[in-house]
Amino acid sequence: MGVFVIDNLIFIILSLIIGIIAGYFVRRYIGEGKIKNAEELAKKITEEAEKNGEARKKELLLEAKEEIHKSRTEAEREIRERRNEVQKQERRILHKEETLERKAEAIEKKEEQLAKKSKYLEEKEEAINELYEKQTLELERLSGLTSEEAKEILLNDIKKEISHESAIMIKDMEAKAREEAEKRAREIITTAIQRCAADHVAETTVTVVALPNDEMKGRIIGREGRNIRTLETLTGIDLIIDDTPEAVVLSGFDPIRREIARIALEKLIVDGRIHPARIEEMVEKAKKEVENTIREEGEKAAFDAGVHGLHPEIIKLLGRLKYRTSYGQNVLNHSIEVSQLAGIMASELGADVKIAKRAGLLHDLGKAVDHEIEGPHVEIGADIARRFKESKEVVHGIAAHHGDIEPQTVEAVLVQAADAISAARPGARRESLESYIRRLEKLEEIANSFEGVERSFAIQAGREIRILVKPEEISESQIVHTARDIVKKIESELDYPGQIKVNVIRETRAIEYAK
Repeated sequence: MGVFVIDNLIFIILSLIIGIIAGYFVRRYIGEGKIKNAEELAKKITEEAEKNGEARKKELLLEAKEEIHKSRTEAEREIRERRNEVQKQERRILHKEETLERKAEAIEKKEEQLAKKSKYLEEKEEAINELYEKQTLELERLSGLTSEEAKEILLNDIKKEISHESAIMIKDMEAKAREEAEKRAREIITTAIQRCAADHVAETTVTVVALPNDEMKGRIIGREGRNIRTLETLTGIDLIIDDTPEAVVLSGFDPIRREIARIALEKLIVDGRIHPARIEEMVEKAKKEVENTIREEGEKAAFDAGVHGLHPEIIKLLGRLKYRTSYGQNVLNHSIEVSQLAGIMASELGADVKIAKRAGLLHDLGKAVDHEIEGPHVEIGADIARRFKESKEVVHGIAAHHGDIEPQTVEAVLVQAADAISAARPGARRESLESYIRRLEKLEEIANSFEGVERSFAIQAGREIRILVKPEEISESQIVHTARDIVKKIESELDYPGQIKVNVIRETRAIEYAK
């Protein structure tokens, strides 16, 4: 059993060895075949590569030859172009050289000519100097004066002539400057008036209160007149109850009291309960309402005029001016207008606009209390402004606006002018309007009184009178004398501000009709 196992093991081992050797020889044979095939394949690839390399080499050689030929052709073309450009430059340089040579020759010829002329002029100058010396000596011999004496006499004559001419020039310049100043002043005033155009309505000293019916008159009068007496006593205003239907007239010089009476009476009429106690209550309410209105109107006036920082008491006094009139002109509206006019003129002249506006607004401040305090409203207004710490310039503008003292500042002069402009507007004051119309009528009447005058028209607020004359009666040369005669008569018979332009027109027309 053991021998059999060993024999089997030997057989197995021998079988393995034989298998291994057989596998080796089989693998070697297969490997040699693959190597042989690989060598043949490599040989084929090498032969094909050599063939392809030769073909590529030939292609590269052809491309290189073509590139060289192309570069050579381009280089030859550039060389030809540069050669042509060089030839052009050479021709241009040759042309310039020829031109410069010709110019040099011309300059040399001119220099020769100038040298000849210079020599000729020097000779002439010497001859003229000799002749001048001879003439000077001859003139000195004939006049008996030396050249220095003659010069002095001549200079004196020239000085006299220059002095006379300079005096005439100075006079002309002064006249022109005066005309320009007047023209500029008119322009400034006109501009200020145009920019501050205002409507004016003359105010009255009576107030009419409408009644719902005539029975209300009896209730207002009351038993034995106690109601009307109470109202008149509390307000200081006269109630006129007459035959005027459905109306009661309140009359009094104090516009504030008149306003209080109007408000109180209207409240009583609406309320219907009219008796002394109720009248007293309504009058007190009316007073408070008027006080509020006065303060509001003062603040509104300061705002409209562009004036700020006013003392509250001055604001109240300004508001009181709403109920104050002067020649029928509302003083508060007048003060606002004066402030605006003065401010506009100050801005045109480069003066202090704030001071001009402030002084213009406050210039009639004294009229708010002039019926309570003794003295002219100018002094009262200046004292009030001084008391409430207004500046010296503003106080001076108030004090000088009526010419009581001489104006010391430009702003004071402007306030004075603005006050006159506002008061002189046609319609601003009742008396001014009437005198204005009378002046225009008188102006036209004077012009129409001359022989040969056909029509005349007063225009530009009476600053110009335009006169049409009859051409068959007055000749061209006579119109100058006519204008002068009219001017003399206007100056002798008429009072007017500023100046009046007299424009006499003579016109001849020939009119025919073609039929």
